Amino acid sequence: MDTTLTNDTSSESTNTGFILFITIVATIGGFLFGFDSGVINGTVDGLQTAFNSESVGTGFNVSSMLLGCAVGAFFAGRLADQYGRKSLLLVAAIFFLVSAWGSGVATNSVEFVLYRIIGGLAVGAASVMAPAYIAEVSPAKYRGMLASIQQIAIIGGLFTAFLSNYFLADIASGSTQKLWLDFEAWRWMFWMELVPASLFFIMLLFIPESPRFLVVKQKTGAASSVLSKLYGQQAQHKLTEIEASLSDDHKPQLKDLIDKSSGKLKSIVWIGIGLAALQQLVGINVVFYYGAVLWQAVGFSESDALLINVISGAISIAACIVALAVIDKVGRKPLLKWGSIGMTVTLAVVAIAFLNAEQSVDGKLSLNEWGPIALIAANLYVFCFNFSWGPVMWVMLGEMFPNQIRGSGLAVSGLVQWSTNFLITWSFPMLLAGIGLSGAYGLYALFSLLSIVFVIRYVYETRGVELEDMKG
Repeated sequence: MDTTLTNDTSSESTNTGFILFITIVATIGGFLFGFDSGVINGTVDGLQTAFNSESVGTGFNVSSMLLGCAVGAFFAGRLADQYGRKSLLLVAAIFFLVSAWGSGVATNSVEFVLYRIIGGLAVGAASVMAPAYIAEVSPAKYRGMLASIQQIAIIGGLFTAFLSNYFLADIASGSTQKLWLDFEAWRWMFWMELVPASLFFIMLLFIPESPRFLVVKQKTGAASSVLSKLYGQQAQHKLTEIEASLSDDHKPQLKDLIDKSSGKLKSIVWIGIGLAALQQLVGINVVFYYGAVLWQAVGFSESDALLINVISGAISIAACIVALAVIDKVGRKPLLKWGSIGMTVTLAVVAIAFLNAEQSVDGKLSLNEWGPIALIAANLYVFCFNFSWGPVMWVMLGEMFPNQIRGSGLAVSGLVQWSTNFLITWSFPMLLAGIGLSGAYGLYALFSLLSIVFVIRYVYETRGVELEDMKG
């Protein structure tokens, strides 16, 4: 990577190593985002047993974190404009620590939900701040690739959570069984997060604040110093560009999202809202949050279901690596379009497979000969999502808004993304009980079909465009 960057004439003085270090540190937040989202997958049985909850209650216990995510994403964007990107990430790291410990020690649903919401605040903040921070320190030519590392970190966190859950449940002979120090395995699943959360907090102390935030706060000297470390001789030119891209009469405000001539939200904000909502409406987090429940519902054992999650996590990482390799070559829009097409087809196949599931006398479902087809289609769906909408949506939200409205645009888009995530996750147990797996996956297939139309008609390409040249 270094050789490629230093051979580019516009980036010959770029401090590639330092930018990569900053990117890796910021993406630990993405890893925790993934871990905190995925760890719940293996704990559903434990939560039902410990808190005596049914489908609606379980759905809320699982999705409660997402309420915090919505609030965290919205306020992080605005607070980051006031206190800085790095400062918000440090607060998020502390919240990750509190949530990981508290979720494991919770003795009732109320207590558990409280700690999960705290974790949600951290996830929401990290989800919007990490890609924005990476975008604000990266050269335009390689911004997509560097920002895509965030999605690899998210999937890496999910994969690690799935793997941790699998081994802990295996050692204890079940997620509800006692493990070390006489605590159930599902509690240890949450406590595993304390390790990466501690690392995140410590490493954040060694990275600088975003130079674009420093310019907004009129700390020109500090901004120039950071830009010199990032871009060397190009620092002064970049500083001038950033200053020119900001409004002279006021600092960034939420009302900047309104078009003064029409009094309506700017079109770029609607595109951000559409990207954020559709990424969740295709149902990806049902696979991540309820994967173990889903596969057990069609006849797999808990151990096999958790192993399938591990396989899906590995496939997700592979897909993200593919996206990382091509996003700055083929662009954002083509990846979104072909990913949507792939998801529509594979979700339809999964829905058909579940439609043909047979119900036994005891009420359990069995896929029989449709089992391999469902598994292959589901994992192809996971692949299609993670080489397209998974990384590209976050890359685009981090870069598509002009400097003046980036924080506010991320706040609104993040709020929509996590609110939609909550709706999909909370509703799944009820959809499962009402219209069944086939109906639920058919619904997600319809949203995937809608996403094809949305991308073709409304999404524009941002590949290679400097942040200072983004238009609202």
